[in-house]
Parts: sequence; C-alpha cells; structure tokens
Amino acid sequence: MNKTIITVVGKDTVGIIAKVCTYLADNNINILDISQTIVQDYFNMMMIVDANKSEKMLATIQSELKAIGEEIGVIIKCQQEDIFNSMHRI
Repeated sequence: MNKTIITVVGKDTVGIIAKVCTYLADNNINILDISQTIVQDYFNMMMIVDANKSEKMLATIQSELKAIGEEIGVIIKCQQEDIFNSMHRI
C-alpha cells in the first residue's frame, strides 16, 4: 500500500473536515488514520490515507486539495508517506 499524508492548517471555520472528507470519498480515497486539534482558533489536522483506488494521479489530488484549501481559507498539503518521512526526519 502506498500511503499519503494530508495536512490541513489554518484558522478554524465550519466545514473544514466535511469539505476535505467529501473530496476524499468522492475520489475513492480511504482514510486510514486521522488526528485533529484546535488550539485557540487555529485548526490542525493530519490524515494518513490510501489513494491506491483513486483514478487520479497524486499531482491532481494535490492540486485539487490545494484549491479546496484556498476556497475555505486553510493550507492543505498532500505528500507521499516516504517523502513526508524524509522531510521530517531528525
């Protein structure tokens, strides 16, 4: 399985989780794990997903999630697990 990491960060507003999860469901992307916190008025969510059954390429998913983030006022990043791990290695 090729896991993908999605992070969502920004000012908390109604519907962030709904927008992201609806996009994932519509594109046959399965959520494997999810963590979400709100500190003061700032929203932070990290998801591990399986996009293997999606018909879209990773670059398309990244672009579409970025556009959703811009629409709702948050930053959404999407990376393959191995790249995410390499970038965050101590």
